[in-house]
Amino acid sequence: MIAFIITTILCFITYLILTTGSGTVGLWSIEEILLGLILSLIAGFVTRNVFIKKDLRMLNPIRWLIFVGYVVGPFFIGMAKANFDVAYRVITGKINPGIVKISPNLKTDLGITLLANSITLTPGTLSVDIDEETNDLYIHWINVKENTLKGDFVDCKYICGSFDKWIRRIAE
Repeated sequence: MIAFIITTILCFITYLILTTGSGTVGLWSIEEILLGLILSLIAGFVTRNVFIKKDLRMLNPIRWLIFVGYVVGPFFIGMAKANFDVAYRVITGKINPGIVKISPNLKTDLGITLLANSITLTPGTLSVDIDEETNDLYIHWINVKENTLKGDFVDCKYICGSFDKWIRRIAE
């Protein structure tokens, strides 16, 4: 029941944020609020077990502040550096593409998902697959360097910098 209530409230807040200013009186109209409440109740019922599992640690506002700090800081800087690197490689033609395996040592599905999405959003890299048993990620990388390989693995710092450390603080 708590998962349904939390999911419904989060869906309703998201709906209100996305429809701000669309009302005729104030920020929303009465019809808009009622429609948002009905849609949020439906979405809350359907997805109650998807977003909120037994563990409610992601309701901690400090984790959300750390997430915002991650997106604004290390992720944005890493994405900017990757944009310049990819532009350089496109102009010069110096690429050595390949699929590499990294082991970020993340335990939660949320952590692995956040890291895989962060890697995919960063230019020059693409998350291809996840080994569900060991939580290893297979990444397509635009410039595989021989000196970065350690056996079957590439050190995580070459692909995702400090993303894994920040995500560990957020999701685990």
